[in-house]
Amino acid sequence: MSAARADPPAILSGYQKLIIAVLAFLQFTIILDFLVISPLGAMIMPALRVSPSQFGVLVSVYAFSAGIAGLLASGFTDRFDRKRLLLFFYVGFVVGTFLCAIANSYEFLLVARMVTGLFGGVIGSIVFAIATDLFEYRLRGRVMGVVQTAFAASNVLGLPIGLYLANRWSWHAPFFLIVGTSIAVGVVILAFMRPIDAHLKQRPDTSPLHHFVHTVSTPAYLQGFAATILLATGGFMLLPFASAFTVHNIGISLERLPLVYIVTGVCSMIAGPLIGRASDHFGKFVVFAAGCALTVVMVVIYTNLGVSPIGTVMLVNVLLFIGVSSRMISASALTSAIPSAVDRGSYMSISSSLQQISGGVAAALAGLIVKETPNGAIEHFDVVGYVVVTSTLLTLVMMYFINRRVEGTVAVAAASG
Repeated sequence: MSAARADPPAILSGYQKLIIAVLAFLQFTIILDFLVISPLGAMIMPALRVSPSQFGVLVSVYAFSAGIAGLLASGFTDRFDRKRLLLFFYVGFVVGTFLCAIANSYEFLLVARMVTGLFGGVIGSIVFAIATDLFEYRLRGRVMGVVQTAFAASNVLGLPIGLYLANRWSWHAPFFLIVGTSIAVGVVILAFMRPIDAHLKQRPDTSPLHHFVHTVSTPAYLQGFAATILLATGGFMLLPFASAFTVHNIGISLERLPLVYIVTGVCSMIAGPLIGRASDHFGKFVVFAAGCALTVVMVVIYTNLGVSPIGTVMLVNVLLFIGVSSRMISASALTSAIPSAVDRGSYMSISSSLQQISGGVAAALAGLIVKETPNGAIEHFDVVGYVVVTSTLLTLVMMYFINRRVEGTVAVAAASG
């Protein structure tokens, strides 16, 4: 039994609960901004006279610019108070999203998405660094479980509301919604979040380049980076073609498609915190392994589905998302213990960058595998599924060794503390 499971349950303070809520809402705005562009394609392409290939660039430029920004920022992120760093990048993200809202040409929107990615891509790493700074290891599953529900919440609340506003007014409306929500979250961060600068007392590396080189050359960190790359592969390969596959291959109409997302999202929102608590109680790797098993089974079933009743489609989607969420939540909690406090910001920033870049590559790879028939059906989606299964099994092996290292580190820290 691990040291984390032997500890008595802890009670979160009011301030800790506030921080978890703020981080979750912050992630909600970032993820919604990233996701909302895809379903708006049917409106943006004719409005701005954008070809499918150009729209693909609009979707992927965010991920690639976010990845580049994370790498460039990694040498600096441990040299500042994390609250100030968060506010700086969040302001940039809001400005970029506002530019998306007022864009009136393909070139303008492309630059706006690039700006948004440059700032938004770094925020996720700061969020996880803050969560790791403020919460001890035995609580991180619970924290990550709530923070990671932002993805489900963006599907349940954000996308339907954004699409409703887009249908009622124009495709610009969802971006104005994100700007308004983000400003409100930013005010709460400014007013209530305390400075997060304990890591500065441990004499962080003053040379950004040296700090970056140190982070990318530490063997334990390299294990975490490799696992992150493989973890990103699954979601990014399936997600870009999920809606088209559901409509044209499985036979769910466009009118009923939002219902599938809503039911899946609600179930994921409920499951997320439960998965986080299970990670803390049973062990992060145990929950990760269970999530991998469920993911493998459901990916094979999902990517081979033919025309099916909507109830079946909902059940398959819910189980698939629970499997993926179990992997992401437990992996986030587990890998958070890899870096030392003085390297945490740099590690998280590089890890986030690798996730974004590998996700963009995975999406592009999936685009090369699948083919679209004249009637819109997606061919070879099952091949994408088998690639995801392979990456999932490889990640399971890697996380086994990471878990052994982390549990040893946590046990030593508990004994010395």
